[in-house]
Amino acid sequence: MKPQAFEYKRVESTTQALEWLHEAGENARILAGGQSLVILLNMRLAQPAYLLDISHCQELNYIRHDKNMLCIGASTTQAQLQHWSDLSVVSPLLAEAIPFISHYQIRNRGTVAGSIAHADPSAELPLCLATLGGQVVLRSRKGSRELHAADFQQGMLTTAKKNNEMVTEVRFPVAKDGHGYAFDEFALRRGDFAIVACAVEAGPEYIRLGIGGVADKPVVVQWLRSQQALFPQYLNDLAWELQAQDDQHASAAYRRHLVRVLGQKTIETAISRCSRKEG
Repeated sequence: MKPQAFEYKRVESTTQALEWLHEAGENARILAGGQSLVILLNMRLAQPAYLLDISHCQELNYIRHDKNMLCIGASTTQAQLQHWSDLSVVSPLLAEAIPFISHYQIRNRGTVAGSIAHADPSAELPLCLATLGGQVVLRSRKGSRELHAADFQQGMLTTAKKNNEMVTEVRFPVAKDGHGYAFDEFALRRGDFAIVACAVEAGPEYIRLGIGGVADKPVVVQWLRSQQALFPQYLNDLAWELQAQDDQHASAAYRRHLVRVLGQKTIETAISRCSRKEG
């Protein structure tokens, strides 16, 4: 299929984008890398009258380590973040997760903020943002607001962003001293959408586990490290609570199995990295 006819506008500044969004409202969509949106356009699942391209907006192309946050502008590509020299130190979870995102050609065009805004429940970056407790910065012509990841992503391809708003920045909390991080996923082929993905932050007193690919958005739980012997039971309970569904890629039973096995493996990996830092 081909997309419905639309008017293409290349945006040179955030101010310009916000002005056009204010005028067009629900009739406009933001294009950054286009790796998710173009598919929706071609399938006519999205039919905007205006497409606002921010990929050349240099003021939104940045990666900044600001105090306890890694701040990423809306036109920054996934490949730029992957090759940022400080990534493995500032955010080891992202450093481990990004290579799982499709293939390099996709990461070379796809943006970090675009993946967050698309809100695919199988995507790696929304899962990392939710697990770390990150933030999304939204701007409109009237002002800006910050939303926690749990409040921003509301369901499959559904977020709290309003029609006159755009995601201008995504913020990931940086790695904490004495904490270990791990990411893993299972897909039919490397680069395919995850059937189940796991992200873990392990601290001296707790672990935070994020699960993607099962529910309609990332699900994050937190357990005490002192209850580690009970983690297999917790994982089994979680596998049932997620209410997995059968589809063409995997059965619900197989997804539950992956939550148990992949979850345990990723937790153990994160804890082992935490132990090395503590030692």
